[in-house]
Amino acid sequence: MARSSTLIESIERVTRSLIGPVPRADYLRDALQNADLTELAAGLDDLCARAEQAELPAREVLLSVVDALNAPDSADLVQRLREEAAGASLLSLERLVRNPLGRVVAVDGKTEAPREERQPDYGRGRPLTLGERKSLARRPDRSMMDRLFSDPHPDVIRGLLRNPRVTEDDVVRLAARRPGRAEILTEVARSPKWVHRTRVRLTLLLNPSTPLEIAAPITGLLVRQELKLVAEATHVADGVRALCLEHLERRPPTEREEDAGPLQ
Repeated sequence: MARSSTLIESIERVTRSLIGPVPRADYLRDALQNADLTELAAGLDDLCARAEQAELPAREVLLSVVDALNAPDSADLVQRLREEAAGASLLSLERLVRNPLGRVVAVDGKTEAPREERQPDYGRGRPLTLGERKSLARRPDRSMMDRLFSDPHPDVIRGLLRNPRVTEDDVVRLAARRPGRAEILTEVARSPKWVHRTRVRLTLLLNPSTPLEIAAPITGLLVRQELKLVAEATHVADGVRALCLEHLERRPPTEREEDAGPLQ
């Protein structure tokens, strides 16, 4: 296996020195965007390969790399990494950034605001504006929060996911809804606070409505037991199942992975 480049060694060292998922993801978004693409791709391929072999430090850093690459402003970088992985046969990196449906990703990382079929009123007797609903999502009112989890707009859900009163059970129920809304599931996947929870990650992957380009990087974070669980589930998206099987083939059972357990 190729040794890490000086670039990726530096990125790993700084990432592991930072405390908390949000500072790590913020640092990595800048570091990855400003790196030389060829060197970055080779370094990430090595990082992914080491993570596939259950090397704990590599798995720890990869978790934050996934946070950074799933951010909306990283879409152009992810596309360039896909092209570099294909051209240089970087197979471990290709699994990280795979776009199973081959969709064209907007180069600016922006998506069109979702069209809402209705404007909820939440018992107020009139449709509430988006701004009003976002304001409600920040408040600690438990009964209102339960209603807001059914809001169709991702901006409202994003605010809820940052509300300190929200629990892991709330987020698991949101991620498990079927049929799910792709833009809502994407917000859950882009929340470092919640996607670092094992139950949330598994629920996202088990929901066939989770966008495959968002789900694909998460598969590389699973341990063997989790990969088997997702691969054997009958309702999982074909692209997700295929990636889990690929990871299983390259990840022989080792004591260090079993001892390490799921990433948090």
